[in-house]
Amino acid sequence: MTERDPQAVLRFIERFSALLTEAGMPRMPSRVFVALLCTDAGALTAAELAELLRISPAAVSGAIRYLTQVNLVARERETGSRRDVYRVYDSLWHEAIFRREQMLHRWEGPIRDGIGMLGADTPAGQRINETFEFFRFMSEQMSDLLARWRAQRADLRDS
Repeated sequence: MTERDPQAVLRFIERFSALLTEAGMPRMPSRVFVALLCTDAGALTAAELAELLRISPAAVSGAIRYLTQVNLVARERETGSRRDVYRVYDSLWHEAIFRREQMLHRWEGPIRDGIGMLGADTPAGQRINETFEFFRFMSEQMSDLLARWRAQRADLRDS
């Protein structure tokens, strides 16, 4: 087993979470998410996260609320305990993209309604139609991309 320098791990958490923050994820959820990624179990309790990151339980709670809403973290009950454990999904990037693809499918009906309501021949209707076509294109591409990733992941695990 590789020996880890706890301070080096904390520096990595801060560096990587800063990149996620620059990309648009709020700061505290970024830190909590990367901390979970950096654990071998992929799971920590709120108390463990607060101690590791030197943050308040309230900060952990807010970060977890955000991360569960965007489907990057799952809340589980610790066996034989009343404590919650927060876990990153095993295939977290696949799951995150898959859930985004599902979201695009849910948007199709309302967007079509908007095109009809605005009028497909109006500038607003044309913008909404382009939005619809873009989301449809992205959804089709994501399906293919996720299938290719599953195949590559299987190859990585076999090698």
